[in-house]
Amino acid sequence: MGLPPPTALFLGVLLLHGILKPLWGELVFIPPFIRMSGPLVRASLVGDTEDVTLSLAVLQDKAGLLPVPDCGILHNEIGDWSLTVTPSVDVLEVTVRLKRGLQGCSSNETISFPESPCIVQTLLVSASHNSSCLAHLLIQVEIYANSSLAHNASENVTVIPNQVYQPLGPCPCNLTAGACDVRCCCDQECSSGLIELFRESCFTGVFGGDVTPPFDQLCSVQRAHGVPDWFPFLCVQSSLANSPFLGYFYHGSVSSREHSSSEVYLHTNPKDFSDFGYKQGDPVMTVNKAYFTIPQVSLAGQCMQNAPVAFLQNFDVWCITDLEVYQEPDDIVNAKIKNGAMGGIVTPKVTYEEATNLDKFITSTETLLSNGSAPRNVNVEEHYIFRWNNNTISEINVKIIRAEINAHQKGIMAQRFTVKFLSYNSGNEKETSGNPGYQLGKPVRALNTNGMNVTTLHLWQSAGKGWCRTATFKPILFGENAFSGCLLDVGIDESCTQLRENAAGLFDSLVQATHVAMRGNSDYSDLSDGWLKIIRAERPDTGAEPAVSSANGTCLDVPAQLSIRILFSDAGAVEGVTQQEILGTETRFSSVNWQFQCGLTCEDKTDLFPLSASVHFIKIPAQLPRPLTRFQINFTEYDCNRNEVCWPHLLYPLTQYYQGESYAQCVAKGFLLLSLLMLAVFLSNPWTRICKAWNSATI
Repeated sequence: MGLPPPTALFLGVLLLHGILKPLWGELVFIPPFIRMSGPLVRASLVGDTEDVTLSLAVLQDKAGLLPVPDCGILHNEIGDWSLTVTPSVDVLEVTVRLKRGLQGCSSNETISFPESPCIVQTLLVSASHNSSCLAHLLIQVEIYANSSLAHNASENVTVIPNQVYQPLGPCPCNLTAGACDVRCCCDQECSSGLIELFRESCFTGVFGGDVTPPFDQLCSVQRAHGVPDWFPFLCVQSSLANSPFLGYFYHGSVSSREHSSSEVYLHTNPKDFSDFGYKQGDPVMTVNKAYFTIPQVSLAGQCMQNAPVAFLQNFDVWCITDLEVYQEPDDIVNAKIKNGAMGGIVTPKVTYEEATNLDKFITSTETLLSNGSAPRNVNVEEHYIFRWNNNTISEINVKIIRAEINAHQKGIMAQRFTVKFLSYNSGNEKETSGNPGYQLGKPVRALNTNGMNVTTLHLWQSAGKGWCRTATFKPILFGENAFSGCLLDVGIDESCTQLRENAAGLFDSLVQATHVAMRGNSDYSDLSDGWLKIIRAERPDTGAEPAVSSANGTCLDVPAQLSIRILFSDAGAVEGVTQQEILGTETRFSSVNWQFQCGLTCEDKTDLFPLSASVHFIKIPAQLPRPLTRFQINFTEYDCNRNEVCWPHLLYPLTQYYQGESYAQCVAKGFLLLSLLMLAVFLSNPWTRICKAWNSATI
């Protein structure tokens, strides 16, 4: 019987030593042995870690023997490996990382998992005190060429069929992988015996696998009733492979090859035309011919850290970041941005402020004790103001709000980023929402004639538990219907009158204005410049107690919902752009009867009363629609909006409804068809007979 290999023997000693050491109260690595298959591994050193140093060594297995660990020589980096130590409370977090990539490994891209590993080494992490070894961590490294996080585990792409020609999901009811779904008769994982159990109850329609149902225009479809007489002449002879349902819900495509993390970029070669002036939507460039980027939110809701700033496009976004992976951005003071003129440069002017309420930005998931490490600063808000003059940038002002947190604090941080473009000669005047009409997405301008500083109408923007007392406000944006709400906490000792007053007060805080602006540039100092008074419907009296007694805990006529309706219409056009203006604004309350719910006992308990507010924009046509004619009323079968067959669209390519090609091309093709038709008539048998008769008559 042979002796075990030296690595396995050393591993057994370390495991036995690691199990007994915690019982003695000494230092120990957890775990004492790691089989490493990626570029990074972590372990913990527990025990009395004061004045303990760690070193990394590569063990060379020569002649079947491993060398004796030497703790007198300390190395944090050796060869391609690095050792990082993060102190915590009575624990040292140890991280061993491969510094280089695996580009040097010869790997065939067609083979996802080669048989032989790329790197095979044995690493030893030693904890020592005064050159005396106290604990060891043995790492057996076996890394394959495609096992690194910098590469994909498999380069085989998933081909998604183009649903214009082939259904994307031939069996939508197949929801469970590797198992038979009950009542899903198209599931290939169901045996014939299982299908016989529920064959009479199979799912029907598209969900049941009928992804290419016959459509009504097929000649093979013979409906029992409702088929017009002309159906056999205009029906379609086609196979189900050309079903009009293909691509109706999703346009399939072929997924491209995934790039590795080192290959991810926004644009290969940024196009720089800033030397000739910026146009609206052009990316703002730096002197290094790179985009000036600020974190922004994509259409999918993800936060893009390196999104370019577009000229004359404002935004106000929130990004959610994990504090463990947060990286301090580059100092904006050193940024040099092209101003849009040849050789022109503008440097941002930065001011810093300290955040006052960290609970608004940081949600900590772990309370950390002070371990003597220096705190770090994080940016919770960044506000950028660009001053523009024609097609150039004249000035950039940046205000950064910072917060000081623990160096090892964990949690989620909410960051706000705003960008606003202002004219170079604009002062502190209030921003307009259009010129002259409203622009979609701009705040509805409002005014309070009683002297209050009110500029717009609001809705709630609740967070956390959704309480009204912690909810913030967001402006009502023109043309965007919205709904919001919050929860009002009600004490057991509150009266119904007090509840009504609290609810009414919260609703009044949303609409503190008395007038709204008809146009987007109405002057705040001139009430006659298109300011409309808000129509307020009568709300329940908060002071008068209803005749019905509320002794049973039921409060009557409590305001619960605020409905804001805004009427607007098209008011003309400026340079071809439609201008929209507000015609009127109305607020209306809805009341409910509410009863306090407290369970078995009602001592020192609170209940939650939901409040909601909504805004609805209603467009009024500038001109009344034309009344229906008697023919349109009586003969509805010729109405294109009510029937599938539309006789007025018999010459559809020549009508205004066809948008596939330009009108000139449609007319040209129509004349071409007309010429071919006339040629066919001239060459037809009746026409030749007429020509022969005419020639014979002339002779």
